[in-house]
Amino acid sequence: MGAGTTRVACAANMVTADVAANLRRIEDMASDAAARGAKLVLYPETALTGLINTDNPAHDLPLGQTIPGPLTSRLAALARDLGLYLGLGLFEREGERLYDSAVLLGPEGDLALRHRRIHPGWTGPNADRDVYALGDDVPLALTALGSFAFLICGDMWDDSVVARCREHRPDYILYPFARCFPDGAWDQERWDREERAEYVRRAASTGATVLMVNYLAAPELEGGAFGGAMIVSPAGELIAELPLGREGLLVAEV
Repeated sequence: MGAGTTRVACAANMVTADVAANLRRIEDMASDAAARGAKLVLYPETALTGLINTDNPAHDLPLGQTIPGPLTSRLAALARDLGLYLGLGLFEREGERLYDSAVLLGPEGDLALRHRRIHPGWTGPNADRDVYALGDDVPLALTALGSFAFLICGDMWDDSVVARCREHRPDYILYPFARCFPDGAWDQERWDREERAEYVRRAASTGATVLMVNYLAAPELEGGAFGGAMIVSPAGELIAELPLGREGLLVAEV
C-alpha cells in the first residue's frame, strides 16, 4: 500500500431470493476483502433482499430491518472482528414506515453512519408517503480513514442533494445504487456507450472520491439490476472498475 493511501473494496454480491444465503455471501465477501487488505468494503443498495418492493405495505414492510437491530449488530460484530468499515444498503423499518437506507459499521463494532435515501425514485409515484418514507439530510461520519457520506441511487442525480452533500466536503462518498436497462439486458457495450461516462461525471461533481456499486440481481428476482462497480477520483479519474454481470470484489488504493 502506497503512502497516504487506503485500500478499499466494492462488493457486488449476487442478490438472490434467499435472504439468509445473501447474508452469508455478504459475510464471506467481507472476509475476503479483509484478507486482501481492505479497510472498507461497500455493498450495493438493498444488498440483503434486492429492490423487490411493490408499494404494497403488507409485502414490503417485512423486508425492513430495524437500525440498530439484529442484522446491524451481527454485521457490526463482523466489522469489529475483521477490523474494517462495512457499508451496505438495506430496507429499514421503523414502526410502520419503510426507508431505503444505508449504514456504515465501524471496526469498533459501532454504527458510524446511517443515511436514508432522499430521492423518491425507489417507489412508484403513488406510494403512500406515510409508509414509504424519505430522508431529509445528508449526515457525515468522521473516521480514522477520513470523512464519509452516503448517497443512494437517485440521490446522486438530484442537484440539490448533491449540493447539500458538498457542503460537508466529505473525503469519500459511498454510493450504493440499483440500475437496470428496461429490457433486463446485462449489456456491457451499451453501458459503456450510453451511461458509464455520465456516472463518472456525476461522481466527479461531488468533489469527493466516490465508491459506487450496483445491485446485481439473480435471475429469479425481478428488476434485472446488472451489477458492476467503479471508484472515481474527485478529478473524475476512473481509478478502478468491475464489469457488469459479475459477482466479485473491486479492490483498489484510494
